[in-house]
Amino acid sequence: MDSKKMVVAIIQARMSSSRLPGKVLEEIGEREMLGWVVERVSRAEKVDKVVVATTKKEEDEAIVEFCAQQGYPCHRGSEFDVLDRFYQAAKEWKADMVVRITADCPFIDPEVIDKTLAAFFKAKSEANFAANRLPPPWKRTYPVGLDTEVVGFKTLEDVWLKADESHQREHVMPYIYEHPDQFKIVLINSEKDYSDLRWTVDTKDDLRLVREIAGNFEGREDFSWKEIIELYQRKPALKEINADVQQKKAHDVDKRMGYMR
Repeated sequence: MDSKKMVVAIIQARMSSSRLPGKVLEEIGEREMLGWVVERVSRAEKVDKVVVATTKKEEDEAIVEFCAQQGYPCHRGSEFDVLDRFYQAAKEWKADMVVRITADCPFIDPEVIDKTLAAFFKAKSEANFAANRLPPPWKRTYPVGLDTEVVGFKTLEDVWLKADESHQREHVMPYIYEHPDQFKIVLINSEKDYSDLRWTVDTKDDLRLVREIAGNFEGREDFSWKEIIELYQRKPALKEINADVQQKKAHDVDKRMGYMR
């Protein structure tokens, strides 16, 4: 790794989730979900700075205040043009590499982040985007909720300039997924396929599950994703709690979105 390169993890967060409003500040154990995400991302050895990127909407003042109380760097930008929000945050914090994380993944794993970054740096002369999950026709192997994407700033800027579809702006990276001829992509896989497990929070059932998982670790917040796998092996009924929840697709667009480039 080039020590001169600034690696900034940007966590996108807003209060107005379409399925579970206010979820990012819901408590899991004794800490708000956004706090779980920031603290766990901060443990990644290859990440230099962690920034929360929220919106300029009044309701997201709660996120800004939370970040101020906790001492977390915070950027405010567009609500639905999340690609622009990421790009402007990356510019503000002078990022050379950007790690994209969402605030609804409380068990995001620093080891997985470092592994994704290591793969990116190893192939940096051949790749400008790395991820541990990609939409079809690719196949994911990590549980939903460990999603990590790494992109060079110049590539992010290129995407910011070119992406002109609503879903490409809202979901940040679809332009890359849809143009593999323009980008050299590295996909990281786990040793086994755990893609049927879901640890992200979009619904009340998801929230119930992550609270149940956290409760099994007796106040610890540093447990790894592999420890959660071991927990599932002991308590397979956990999987049933949110088994019916459907994951959003990369082409889904929030109906409230008024932005079109």
